[in-house]
Amino acid sequence: AGVFEDFGGRPGLDALMDEFMTVLLDDPRMRPFFEKADQARVKRQLSEQFCAILGGGCVYSGRDMVEAHAGIAIDRADFNALVEDLQIAMNRRGIPFRAQNRLLAVLAPMHREVINNR
Repeated sequence: AGVFEDFGGRPGLDALMDEFMTVLLDDPRMRPFFEKADQARVKRQLSEQFCAILGGGCVYSGRDMVEAHAGIAIDRADFNALVEDLQIAMNRRGIPFRAQNRLLAVLAPMHREVINNR
């Protein structure tokens, strides 16, 4: 099975985003970024984006990463904390380590577009 299937397809990604948002809101480092955000929209767009990244046939319709994070001061520590929280959520969902690493390998270079507070 492909990596997309390892995540449980689109329903699995939607469930992962529910878990991810719970972890983010429980993390004092991340809560300020997400508590006032439109959480349903964030979850929907992340699920769509991950589906596209993982070859699930989705087309990401959201803003690009630079635009989406403009006006929010994000540094490397913030980005790293978000990745840690994603790993916690993936572990809770039982996503295989190999599949997690495939996703993280694609997400890692995005720090250049997301971090704007150097």
